[in-house]
Amino acid sequence: MWIATAEHSRHLDRRAADEFGMPANVLMERAGMAVYEAMREMLPEGGAVTVFAGKGNNGGDGLVVARLARNDGFSVDCLVAAREEDLTDDATAQVRAARAHGVYPVFWGDARYERRLECLGGRDLVVDALLGLGADRDVCGPVRDAIEAINRSGVPVLAIDVPSGIHPDTGEELGESIWALRTVTLGLPKPFLFQNTGLEHSGYWSVAPIGLPIHLTDEPTFARLLDGEFVAGLLPERMRSSHKGENGHLLVVAGSHRMRGAAVLVAEAALRSGAGLVTVAGTAEVCNAAAARLPEALLLPLPERDGAIDVGAAEILAHHPSHAAVFGPGLSHAESVLAMLAELWPNWNRPCVIDADALNAVARGVRLPNSECVLTPHPGEMSRLLQLSVAEIQLDRFRTVQNALDRFGCCTLLKGPYTVLGEPGSPLLVNGSGNPGMASGGMGDVLCGVIGTLLAQKMGPLAAAAAGVFWHGQAADACAESSGPVGYLASEVARALPSARAKILSSCGPASPWP
Repeated sequence: MWIATAEHSRHLDRRAADEFGMPANVLMERAGMAVYEAMREMLPEGGAVTVFAGKGNNGGDGLVVARLARNDGFSVDCLVAAREEDLTDDATAQVRAARAHGVYPVFWGDARYERRLECLGGRDLVVDALLGLGADRDVCGPVRDAIEAINRSGVPVLAIDVPSGIHPDTGEELGESIWALRTVTLGLPKPFLFQNTGLEHSGYWSVAPIGLPIHLTDEPTFARLLDGEFVAGLLPERMRSSHKGENGHLLVVAGSHRMRGAAVLVAEAALRSGAGLVTVAGTAEVCNAAAARLPEALLLPLPERDGAIDVGAAEILAHHPSHAAVFGPGLSHAESVLAMLAELWPNWNRPCVIDADALNAVARGVRLPNSECVLTPHPGEMSRLLQLSVAEIQLDRFRTVQNALDRFGCCTLLKGPYTVLGEPGSPLLVNGSGNPGMASGGMGDVLCGVIGTLLAQKMGPLAAAAAGVFWHGQAADACAESSGPVGYLASEVARALPSARAKILSSCGPASPWP
């Protein structure tokens, strides 16, 4: 599913009218019906609903909801945060239709408006149809007053398209914004769902198709949301006649005295992702930890200095017969590690994942390998790579990834809720799996093992990263479902990888979009 900016969404509406004869009032009716169905799910026994409408088409959507709810026996108030003469033509037409069905909107400036605003706390649900996609500056006047009253009331909110006061493209709060329990976004998902205040204030969200022609919604945009069907078409098939040497040999260069577990987690994730062979390359302590936990892993002890890998390891690693590598988890900031990577990478010619301390080495001036790379920074690591604050990194995660692509020229993903990833010349991708329980130590190490395995199995960098992040998140979702949303471990996510893969493939997705 493609992700649409506010401008692209308006463009689709115009084309639907001009090319397919679908005027705005038809789309408005369908949007209102979709939101009304969500409202019925939230209030299956009926109840008292207040619809807050603005002067534009988002307000028109809300008026459709009010009319449908009234016809179905709900107690409906409709407050319009504007004067009637300021409404758009389509919204005015919906006011007339609402009145014909017994809904009498109360407009800003009417004495009843303020009284009903003050009594809002007694309602069962608020439908937010104040602003929609048109919000691009700080809210003010009656719209801001309405937002403040809604938030103050404590009544659950169902937002139409965008929680009012949230910038639809950046997710920034425009002075004051609705905190929705649920958002029904129309046509296609919007960028605000995946970053900044919009990520939290959207609550649980869903996409209502509203009948836009598939010809329009299937047109590529700047970014796409990953789902199981898409990823099923990426994952490699395990041939019946295959043997371990044909299923990828992954080299894991990770760990140090204080972070031995990082290498173990990467290796376990790789094995459970289906790697034919996994070699843990590290200090003696790291290899011992891997041997104790994973008898299936091969071991490559490396020269060390003060508990970290020493520069002499570069010659050994250069000649190792692996298909791909993971560099970085738990390597430490030791100068010997930087020297080793600086010695090894100029001649490294196999695909690799660059994570954690290997990314910090890049930020300190070590040049990336000339081979295919997948960079996997979290916001702190990305801030060091781009020399920006974490706040600047998070302000626009889409733009941040694009900046990283321009700077480093290789596949990059920015970890976090709705991980964003891409490679130069391709639309960005947004991961649709995962949950807040993943915000704990070791999760990134598991992700490295998954992506590294897919690289070793000859997938391209973007395909491996896309499939890896979704698969990893799906395994975490399985852990949250079985164990609870908080407190499961990274090692448990690794153990859930085989069943998560089976679940993805059960969707029988289409052929891979990449050759």
